[in-house]
Amino acid sequence: MTQGRQAYLIGGGIGALASAAHLIRDGGWRGSDIHVLEAAAINGGAMDGSGNADEGYIVRGGRMFNFSYGCTYELLGFIPSLTDPSRTVLQEFQDFNELNKTEARARLVRGGAIVTDVDRMGFSARDRIDLLHIAGQSEASLGKKRIDECFAPAFFSSNFWLMWCTMFAFQPWHSAVEFKRYLHRFVHEFPRIHTLAGVDRSPLNQYDSVILPIETWLRGQGVQFHGSTVVEDIAFKPQRPGAAREITAERLYLIEASGPRTVVLGEGDLVFMTNGSMTAAASIGSHEQAPPLRSAKTPEWALWEKIARNRRDFGNPSAFADHVDESFWESFTVTCRSPLLLKLIEDFSGNPPGTGALMTFADSNWLMSIVVAKQPHFANQPAEVQVFWGYALFPDRPGNFVAKPMSECSGAEILQELLGHLRLRAHEAELMQHCRCVPVKLPYITAEFLLRDHSDRPAVVPTGSTNFAFVSQFCEQADDVVFTVEYSVRAAQTAVYQLLGLNKQPRPVYKASTAELAEALKTLLS
Repeated sequence: MTQGRQAYLIGGGIGALASAAHLIRDGGWRGSDIHVLEAAAINGGAMDGSGNADEGYIVRGGRMFNFSYGCTYELLGFIPSLTDPSRTVLQEFQDFNELNKTEARARLVRGGAIVTDVDRMGFSARDRIDLLHIAGQSEASLGKKRIDECFAPAFFSSNFWLMWCTMFAFQPWHSAVEFKRYLHRFVHEFPRIHTLAGVDRSPLNQYDSVILPIETWLRGQGVQFHGSTVVEDIAFKPQRPGAAREITAERLYLIEASGPRTVVLGEGDLVFMTNGSMTAAASIGSHEQAPPLRSAKTPEWALWEKIARNRRDFGNPSAFADHVDESFWESFTVTCRSPLLLKLIEDFSGNPPGTGALMTFADSNWLMSIVVAKQPHFANQPAEVQVFWGYALFPDRPGNFVAKPMSECSGAEILQELLGHLRLRAHEAELMQHCRCVPVKLPYITAEFLLRDHSDRPAVVPTGSTNFAFVSQFCEQADDVVFTVEYSVRAAQTAVYQLLGLNKQPRPVYKASTAELAEALKTLLS
């Protein structure tokens, strides 16, 4: 029995929620002994969805799913559906994706026309050699190399790069180590990156489809959620000279709505910390106004910096937090009160909503992509309203049709740029009457891809820890890849199993079969 022991989860994102779920299912904990401490008023972290039909819906980012996400699908396999408690969220996912198969017919668009040779990767002989070389190198030998240090300039205009970088949000200056990990982790997707047929989608936005069912189940188990609660510091047991390394959290210093409070940790209490955040300092604009760019350290980053000061075993947050110019991009959500725009996009692409996944405008100065999801995309979305999402990797460059950087554009101007790439400017006046575009700046969105030393990310459970773990995109897990839901859920499972001393391991990272490797090689040679 765990009666009397308390668990404190710092952050309310998927890593923390998964930790709580596995404490209950695998550890036998009572929900009432688990506390989620979240600085915001709502849980979910990067897996969000908000807004309304009048002011415009908002999706800051979109997480893709894949059959190889063994840890995530295990979690969703014991969370009940909100619409039918006799079924699980995983069953909802499986049914939805069986009925709504992804088969992009307009993966790349150039000059207002669909690129028809996307099944050919556009590799030169040197590109093939360079890909095999980076895939075969050790992480130690790659060190802090950038991706663009490993390839010729022409590689970055190939069909492969345009599809790969927009599917996963890589920039040429990002870490070659992370790029290598992705090559290994998703080699089974090589033959279908031009159709994205291997991508699973959530039935609704990810807050409604994933976060809300997990949170509802946790609340039903008695888990205590403390919103608008900032953890300012953690006090650890002093290290005795000559003693074996020990990491034991002793006190949490909180700032709550009612004021400061100190939590004194007892014997057997546990702390799970979400260190860093990809959506920290996100700023929301409007159809009429560009969002500001914020880079002030939020609680997720400030706490990590504080506890990591003079402790290399807690990682190096500055490697990820101090390079906003290399981790920033901008997304946008379009809300339509007329079916015209989605109908025009469907006529152009050949994909009904929910079947096309990413459409990337290859000649966009911003490198803009859009995703038109199955409608409705929100649980409260009126029948006459449609919603779609997009993002751009180079928001500081002038647009092709709007003569200013995306970062300075209102939602209306971003929508004008999109209509230009779709060659729909003739419909602009009518569409602007019925559509609202809400842009969002995300200064840390790809911080996890930045150049790093191996020790810059702490272990999930640092050596010597008795009661403390990291569960986030910024802890180290061999072989698996950041910027995925799977990474956070794997960290949560690892933390629970190790801190509770359970004879259990997370499911192994998926490895491609011989047949999948053979198909990938064919794609490489295409």
